[in-house]
Amino acid sequence: MTDISSLHREPVSAPHLFHIPLRITEVNSQVKDLGRSERTGCSRIFVVLGGSGVLHIQEEPYEVSRGSLYLCDDFQKLDVTSHGLLKGVLIEYRRLGTADPDTGALQCPEPLNGCPDKLLRQADELQKLWREPKLGSPFRIQQLFIELMNGLYEELASRERTGRSWLEQSVSFMQAHFVEDLTRDQLAERANVSPEHFSRAFRKYTGRTFNEYLTLLRIRGAQKRILTGSPDLNTLAQEIGYKEGAYLSRRFKESVGVSPTVYRGKSKRIVTLNQNYTAILTVLGITPELGVYTGWTEKIAGGPEIPERQKFNPYGCTSASFYETVAAARPDIIISYDTQEENNSLLPLAPVLDLPFKTMSWREQFRMIAGIVNKRREAEEWLALYDKRLIPINRQLDRQLGSRGTAAVWEIGPDKAYGFGSSHGRSCQILYDDIGFRPPERMLEQGLSWRGYVETSMEAIVQYAADHIFITALPCDSHGRQRLMRLFRSPEWLALDAVRRRRVYLLDQPELFFGFDPLSSLEQLRVLMNVLAPDHKFT
Repeated sequence: MTDISSLHREPVSAPHLFHIPLRITEVNSQVKDLGRSERTGCSRIFVVLGGSGVLHIQEEPYEVSRGSLYLCDDFQKLDVTSHGLLKGVLIEYRRLGTADPDTGALQCPEPLNGCPDKLLRQADELQKLWREPKLGSPFRIQQLFIELMNGLYEELASRERTGRSWLEQSVSFMQAHFVEDLTRDQLAERANVSPEHFSRAFRKYTGRTFNEYLTLLRIRGAQKRILTGSPDLNTLAQEIGYKEGAYLSRRFKESVGVSPTVYRGKSKRIVTLNQNYTAILTVLGITPELGVYTGWTEKIAGGPEIPERQKFNPYGCTSASFYETVAAARPDIIISYDTQEENNSLLPLAPVLDLPFKTMSWREQFRMIAGIVNKRREAEEWLALYDKRLIPINRQLDRQLGSRGTAAVWEIGPDKAYGFGSSHGRSCQILYDDIGFRPPERMLEQGLSWRGYVETSMEAIVQYAADHIFITALPCDSHGRQRLMRLFRSPEWLALDAVRRRRVYLLDQPELFFGFDPLSSLEQLRVLMNVLAPDHKFT
C-alpha cells in the first residue's frame, strides 16, 4: 500500500517562464510609426500578413513583405513605410518568472523572411480575437499566443541549426535551373541525402514527384514564353529544357489540355494581384476574373457592376485563403510583381507573369500586358492619344514657365519623408519623362538615380531645394501633422525659393499617386496641370 505522505514534496525553485500578451495592434498602411513600447520590460513581435514595405529598425531600413517577422525588446524604435496596402500585427508581451530579463527572450538581429503560413494565420487570428474576444472561448487568446510563441521558438531554432532547409534550397535551385538536364540523384547529392529520402521528402513538401515538379516548371516556362511572344516550337523546346518541339507539344497538351498553338490564340481567364495591372486591363476593356481595385479605379471600371467575387484584397488574406481565392477564379494567367512571395506557390494554378516593375516604365508594362491579351493595337492607340495630349500641355508650360527647372516629389509620413524618381511613379514618370522637369541634384547624389527614391527625416526635406515641390501624401496622425506644421513655419522652409514663389503643391492623394499605370498616369497628369497651369483646358 502506498504511503500518501511520501507523495508530498517541498516546492522546488525552478526558472519557470511565462509569457503574457499585453497589447495586440493591427498595423496597416495608415499606421506607420510603431515607436517604442510604452511598457518597460516588454518584448515585441511584428508580423507582416500582406503587402510590402520598409521596416526601419533604429533608423536602419529593411525590405519586408508578407511572411516577414521581427522580434525585439521594448526600447528599439520601429516604423514602417508601405509600398502598397501593407497589413501586419504588432504584439507586445511580457516575460514573467525569471530574474534574468534576457532569459526566454525571442530576438533576431534583423527581420526573418518567408516564415511559415501557420505562424501568419496564428498571428492574424490572435489580433482578431484580441479585437473581438467573444469570437473565441475564454482561454483561446492565451492558447493561441502560446502556440504562436512555440512556433516562433521552433522556427528560430530551425534557422539557427540549418539556415534554409535542403528542401527549400532544392526547390529554389530547380526554379532557377529547370532548363538544364536535372536529375533527382543530382539534387539528392547536392542536398547530401539519399535519393530515396529525397523523393519521399520532396513529394511531401511540394505535393509532386521530382519529375512532375520539373515538368510543371518547364511547361509554365513555355506558357510564359508563348504569352510574351515565343520563337518556333523547336527553339522554344530547347529554351525550357526539352530537345525537340514534338516532345514539348505532347507534354504541353498533357498538362494544359490544348496544344501550344491553340493555347496561343485562345481567350484566357486573368487574375491580377495588384491595382496597377487591374487598371491596365480596364484601359484595354477587360475585366479580370479576379482583380485588385482602389476606390477610384473601381468606379472607373464599373463600380457596383463588378461582382464582389471578382474583387480581391490580397492584403487581408491568410496564405491558405489567398491561394484558395485565386484558385476559385480558375485562372489561365496570373499577373503579379516579380517581388511577390506568393508567386511560386501559385505555379500549380497557372503561369505567373511576374513583371520586374522596378525596372520597367508604366508604358513598357502596359505594352507587355496588352501583348499578352492580344490588345497591342488598342494599347498603341491609347498611348498615341496620351502623347497627343502632351503636345498642347508642353506648349502651355513653355509659355508659362519656359525652362522647367527642378521638381521634388515627396510622400511625408509621421517622421520620415520619401522623395521619388520616375521608376517609382508618384507622378515623377510624368514630371521627369513627359513634361520636362528634372530631379534636384541633391536627390540624385543621395541615391535617386540608382535606388529610385531617397529617404530622410521630415524636417530634412528643406535640404533638397527644388524650383517646384509636390507633396502627394501627408501624415495621417496628429503628431505627424503637428510636426509638419512646425516645419512649414520654420525659417528654413520659408526661405526656400519654391515657398517664396508659391510653387509648393499640397496634393495629398496617396491612393491616386501610388498608381503606376495608364489610368493613374492620366489622372495624375490632370491634377498636375490643375496646379501648374490652372487655365489650361484639360481634355
